[in-house]
Amino acid sequence: MSAIADPVTAGAGGSPPPGGPILQVSGLTKHYPGVAALDGVDLGVDAGEIHVLIGENGAGKSTLVKCLAGVERPDAGTMVLAGSPHRPSGSADALRAGIQVVHQELALLPALTVAENLFLQRMPRRFGVVDRGAMRRRAKGLLEQVGLDVSPDVRVDRLGIAQMQLVEIARALSTECRLLIMDEPTATLTPRETATLFKVMRRLKAEGVAIVFISHHLDEIFEIGDRVTVLRNGTSVAARPIAGMDTGELVRMMVGRDLAAEYPPVSERPAGEELLRVTDLLVTSRTPPISLTVRAGEVVGVAGLVGSGRTEAMRAIFGADPPAGGTVAVRGKQTRISHPRDAVRHGISFLTEDRKAQGLVLDLSIAANMSLASMSRVSSKGLMRHRAEIAAARELSEKLRVKATGPEQAVRALSGGNQQKVVLGRWLAADADLLIVDEPTRGIDVGARYEIHQLLLDLADDGKGVLVVSSDLPELIGICDRIVVFSAGRVAGEVTRADFDAERILTLAYSGYLKNGTAA
Repeated sequence: MSAIADPVTAGAGGSPPPGGPILQVSGLTKHYPGVAALDGVDLGVDAGEIHVLIGENGAGKSTLVKCLAGVERPDAGTMVLAGSPHRPSGSADALRAGIQVVHQELALLPALTVAENLFLQRMPRRFGVVDRGAMRRRAKGLLEQVGLDVSPDVRVDRLGIAQMQLVEIARALSTECRLLIMDEPTATLTPRETATLFKVMRRLKAEGVAIVFISHHLDEIFEIGDRVTVLRNGTSVAARPIAGMDTGELVRMMVGRDLAAEYPPVSERPAGEELLRVTDLLVTSRTPPISLTVRAGEVVGVAGLVGSGRTEAMRAIFGADPPAGGTVAVRGKQTRISHPRDAVRHGISFLTEDRKAQGLVLDLSIAANMSLASMSRVSSKGLMRHRAEIAAARELSEKLRVKATGPEQAVRALSGGNQQKVVLGRWLAADADLLIVDEPTRGIDVGARYEIHQLLLDLADDGKGVLVVSSDLPELIGICDRIVVFSAGRVAGEVTRADFDAERILTLAYSGYLKNGTAA
């Protein structure tokens, strides 16, 4: 993939000089009912630059991206691409203008193969028919670029969420562009996948491609970014070079206040009774047996590389994918969990990693989504008590600081981070004894991350058990009492808080992929 040398259609002018301005956004405004998503936003991006766009959830980042990509039309303001007005009437116009987007929410077709998703609508042809051999060869090359070791012929619905994210990135690399927008591309990636992606980004930058990079991981911003624009409450509050800035300054600009620490303090609390014991669990008949425990008052982390089996194990425990063998005991009593309703009945809840496909009913309201796991509390004799449902949702929304017009707003209209808070609110309403959370802070800003981490620790302080799956190792080190490490489908080891060490945990995570299968 390289920068386009000749102009493309949809209003694109001639290519700018290397290092010159490629995009200029001025006074962009976009309103939704009751919400000013963008309120006079300015953004300037140069060719051959990695320009970081940051802000809290609901600050307007995704809306700005949608306007640039032709998904939404701004109400006012101007966009200039390569010296000419940029007014895309749809995403196809933006693509022809040389804009590629890796959206925060995945847009793959699950029933098609990886290769078919990569080349959808432009499959290579030979004598009028699809040349599947050529398509596979090109797909393998793209997958190698992003470090994804899967067959081009596997269906997308067989992949994990992080693998799907890498397919999205590979698809964006499959055509030439002059502006590449990446909205939270590393949210579910491990350090290894992130490092591979950054190599690709640096190569594109050297070729003159302009990159807009959105991330809530501040360490990534300092590692990869050249300049940063900060959005807050729909307005651009700062634009400056990253060199010379520090984390505290970025956070203050984003949230308008200081955060004393990245993670809340973890209190010393004795572990209580055993809430969950998983023994020799077989996710499928061909996977290794898995064993782990969670006690009351504990936050237990689950670490591992993409594809290591973490999410699959959690889904099996919750009954979303019934296991092929092994036992699950809840509070010391062996229990059969073959469906999520069984898990909920035994006090287990599960916040999935893919909130949009598995965690939310997007067209329903915040209140309806929050009450799905606790219907008995807001109903009487089979009839919903609407006022009770609204009141409960309003209380949870305030506790979680959900940015919305009110409990009756459709979840689809919320930012990704606020959607995640709605899912978390559902399980807080259910008052379960054990909360399994898979990538709980994916796509959530630094201020909201702190709040969610504090909520998880508060649950443990109240005697709940919390099982946290995360690709963000510093997150696990920051809030957990123990970390169980998965590698190649098995539990490779366990590390207690007193022995937390990133190198040791990563060594365990890679151990199953070594020839001798052992960690150093």
